[in-house]
Amino acid sequence: MRRFYLFFILSVSLLKAQQTSFDVKGKVVSGSNQSLEMTVLVLKNTAFQTHSDANGNFVFQQVPKGTYTLVALMLGFKTQELVLSVPLKRPINIILSSQNLELDEVVVTGTMKEISKSESPVNIDIITPKLMQKTAVPNLFEATSLVNGVKPQINCNVCNTGDIHINGMEGPYTLILIDGMPIVSGLSSVYGLMGIPTGMMERLEIAKGPAAALYGSEAMGGTINLITKYPGNAPRLFADYYATSYGENNLDLSARIRLSKKTNWLMGANGFYYNRIVDHNKDGFTDVTLQKRVSLFNKFNFERKEQREFSIAARYVYEDRWGGETNWSKSFRGGDSIYGESVYVRRTELISKYQWPTREKIYTQLSYNFHDQNSVYGVHPFLAKQSTAFAQTYWTKTFNSGNDFLLGMSYKNLWFDDNTVVTSDKTGLINQPDLSNTFGLFVQNESTLDSLSKHKVLLGLRLDYQKLYQLITSPRIAYKWTPHYRFIFRANFGTGFRVVNVFTEDHAALTGAREVVFVNDINPEQSYNGNLNVVYKMKLNPASLIIWDASLFYYHFTNKIIANYDADPNKVIYDNLNGYAYSRGMALNANLAGTGNVKFNLGITYADVQNVNKDSAGHTHRSWQLQSPKWSGNFMVSYSIPRYHFTIDLSGNWYGTQRLPVLPKDYRPEYSPAYSLINLQFSKFFQRGIETYAGVKNLLNFMPEHPLMRPQDPFDKNVNDPVNNPNGYTFDTAYNYAPLQGIRFYMGFRLNIP
Repeated sequence: MRRFYLFFILSVSLLKAQQTSFDVKGKVVSGSNQSLEMTVLVLKNTAFQTHSDANGNFVFQQVPKGTYTLVALMLGFKTQELVLSVPLKRPINIILSSQNLELDEVVVTGTMKEISKSESPVNIDIITPKLMQKTAVPNLFEATSLVNGVKPQINCNVCNTGDIHINGMEGPYTLILIDGMPIVSGLSSVYGLMGIPTGMMERLEIAKGPAAALYGSEAMGGTINLITKYPGNAPRLFADYYATSYGENNLDLSARIRLSKKTNWLMGANGFYYNRIVDHNKDGFTDVTLQKRVSLFNKFNFERKEQREFSIAARYVYEDRWGGETNWSKSFRGGDSIYGESVYVRRTELISKYQWPTREKIYTQLSYNFHDQNSVYGVHPFLAKQSTAFAQTYWTKTFNSGNDFLLGMSYKNLWFDDNTVVTSDKTGLINQPDLSNTFGLFVQNESTLDSLSKHKVLLGLRLDYQKLYQLITSPRIAYKWTPHYRFIFRANFGTGFRVVNVFTEDHAALTGAREVVFVNDINPEQSYNGNLNVVYKMKLNPASLIIWDASLFYYHFTNKIIANYDADPNKVIYDNLNGYAYSRGMALNANLAGTGNVKFNLGITYADVQNVNKDSAGHTHRSWQLQSPKWSGNFMVSYSIPRYHFTIDLSGNWYGTQRLPVLPKDYRPEYSPAYSLINLQFSKFFQRGIETYAGVKNLLNFMPEHPLMRPQDPFDKNVNDPVNNPNGYTFDTAYNYAPLQGIRFYMGFRLNIP
């Protein structure tokens, strides 16, 4: 028997010694120790390939003895390589860390601190230059149309002023920042949005929902933060020029120069030139405002010890635009024979950020802007100047207990002067420029509640003091739950306020077509906001996934400031709403991302925006918000042919029915038709950073009807004619729901030298 056992042991040992192939087993997990399925695993330079199962486990069967390089690939995570020797002593454990520049960029808007998009408690939409280049958008105003639920709205059919609506709410509820500074407000929100070229943008970050706890007044409906290019990473030379069949010309130029070992200088220039009179609808007025605009941008970045930040940026904008009767010229400016709206704008901006040379992370940000507007609307001049100085200092600290803490204070000085009754005394004889100072104190703490970072809570509070409105409190709470690496749930709640200078925010008050009336002293608006967001990454195959992003939102407003256009056709009557207003709805996005040739992004938004008002008799009246479609959406589909370095991009927006500002007994319909604006572009990439592109905008050639009321009598000289004007119609420019530009073709050239 002993001999038998000895023989058996020797046989097994001999078989093991002769075995040349072994199974290689292991498991793939994320940095938070969650199992990763469908991870592609390859033994480099061999035919061995497999993928992980639902529990993250994988196996290579019958791998010959030897040394191999194992490669683990998964979309949304860093590719990892490790060397292993077969046979293994034990199963291997592979930990992949999240990284995908397309899906998980660094953002700052939601928390004022750099954080990856997937880790942020606040959901952020990002528009990159690469995305903007797929539709050849020249400025910030048009670029925002690439985000679902965001609508650039043209408010005047003569001078083409516009604002940006988020979730159906008007432009004044959208705060626009440049590098986190409140540069765009007041007068610049009327005409400045088209003067911010895409060539200076590193990216746009759009946060829908409350942000007053961080940024104060105006951040009620959403925040758009323009991040300018970083000089150290910008291309050495960048040029982008395109022209359209309408005669529009747009040129972006920038260059990076290293002035010294520690100083980088980025200088840029943008020119937009459109000087062609177009009147396709034959109403005697220009369809599109003629514009000549120059924007100069400079930014310096200084490299310091321990990578501390220090940057200074400056921008200058000059614009000359006019619209009106096609035979208008500057000799008729301000006269009553031929109607025209002419606007000259000069604007200067300064921005700086400095990190203190201390152990603690303390930052100071400074900004100043001056806006000079010389405009004439028919016979009514509007001359206005505005300056805004802003400073804030904040301290940020990460504690070992899983708390990211932020504490800061701010100061804002706003000076405004114009030639209207708004800046004069009660007699109307003495000019009194408006001067306001706002002091702010804000605190925020982001807590990680568990070791795997599945639960995060963000608490914030801001106190603002202004002499007129005293102390205003804006709290905020955000919660993020990540039960699985594919699933993210966010909940955000907060309040906001808005101190309004109506004259700088409503174009209809500036045109002179109507008299402006203030019924009572205007009180600041207050809002209460809630937003729920769910993100799910659905795996299609190892190389692609669909990211589903769904949101529910609700905004409740008290003391809402309304402009009554219906009571008197010759007046705009301002007062606080005697009741409340709300915006509620939902949004859904689907984004196909991966390494394949086809990519798409589809979005749809439902927004119910209404004012609920009580009249003097106690009756309740509901009204649908003007120019706010209940249903809207956007799409972008890209197909690339890598072999020929060729790309086709189809993009567009569609909008449902909108309520429009009609006059009493108006013959124009009160509600617009649904419509879609579709763009198609072809791009060809060459060596040495050269790219050519061509395309068509407004492919369906959609043009709105009835853009102007009584264009034959813009000065209302014959408004009381009972025969030709029995209904007493007056000249009106505010009836608008879509751009007055039909189908147009364009061609362009782009040079990018890293």
